[in-house]
Amino acid sequence: LKPLHDNVVLKKEEEENKTASGIILALSTIRSFIAGNSLVEAIGEGVKDAGYKVGDRVVYKEYSGTRIKIDEEEYIVIADEDILAVAA
Repeated sequence: LKPLHDNVVLKKEEEENKTASGIILALSTIRSFIAGNSLVEAIGEGVKDAGYKVGDRVVYKEYSGTRIKIDEEEYIVIADEDILAVAA
């Protein structure tokens, strides 16, 4: 999947339903921790000085982008301006 213009392709990460210590989280709690957290798969040619690269984990606006499912993998095509931060 190759994004055009200033779009970015993100791969949605799997949602974990428990913490590292084994505590099971309610679905609403899970979403608040991981909403908008994905890996950068591809960057369009129109993106300049992004501050992130392919393979980085980024946080984006929760209701932005277009979701696509290819071969059981979920991707999001999103405008560069909707990416808010690079996760450490």
